[in-house]
Amino acid sequence: GRRQAYRLFVKDGETSQRASVLKVCEEANQRGVQISRVSKKDLDRMSSGGVHQGVSLCVSPLSYITLDSEAKRRDTGIPLWLVLERIQDPMNLGAILRSAYFLGVDRVISSLHHSCPLSPVVSKASSGVMEVMGVYAHENLEEMLRLKVVQGWQVVGTVGAGTEESHIPVVPCSDFQMSAPTVLLMGGEGEGLSPKLLSLSQTLLTIPAGRDLSPGIESLNVSVATGILLHSLLLSRSSKTEH
Repeated sequence: GRRQAYRLFVKDGETSQRASVLKVCEEANQRGVQISRVSKKDLDRMSSGGVHQGVSLCVSPLSYITLDSEAKRRDTGIPLWLVLERIQDPMNLGAILRSAYFLGVDRVISSLHHSCPLSPVVSKASSGVMEVMGVYAHENLEEMLRLKVVQGWQVVGTVGAGTEESHIPVVPCSDFQMSAPTVLLMGGEGEGLSPKLLSLSQTLLTIPAGRDLSPGIESLNVSVATGILLHSLLLSRSSKTEH
């Protein structure tokens, strides 16, 4: 992972003898991390009442990467970056990171302001992906996107299925072909993408509904929508590189 581990706290009693807990303790020993036995009450307090399953690890904090360092990229052909604007629910952010990592996104970038921090809840929801995958943040997403356009990247926004007419082409995600380095923009819960980021999009993708929706049911959860869109884009990238 990307953190420094300081001390492992284990709930005293039967829990500490479970195979999964013993495995964690063995790993801590191998890494030179001190282990302390504590009561359930102390462990509950350390984890602020959250689910801890009998163990808690004291580690250094983890923050967004704000320096625009060009990390060594895997040779996947056409790169795909995922830009998140104002994602405030840590469960959504964690689920998005998990999907992005699994599907092969090259970089995840968040807006620096009005976004949830990289918290323990995000880490848990990501199934640990947050601990191994660097997540970037930018002060000014508009500036960054304008630069990518100059560099020849496609900027692809997203809208709901029932979106009214737009001067920017709206395309079902299954019809879109990744033909150049691409940035996929995803907006926050409720609001979606801001008008400024929408205006920088060259294409808007939508996920068509599979049935006539009842009134008031208009769209998918942002983490589910992100997973569907990423899979569709990366599938088109694979077919492009195979030909």
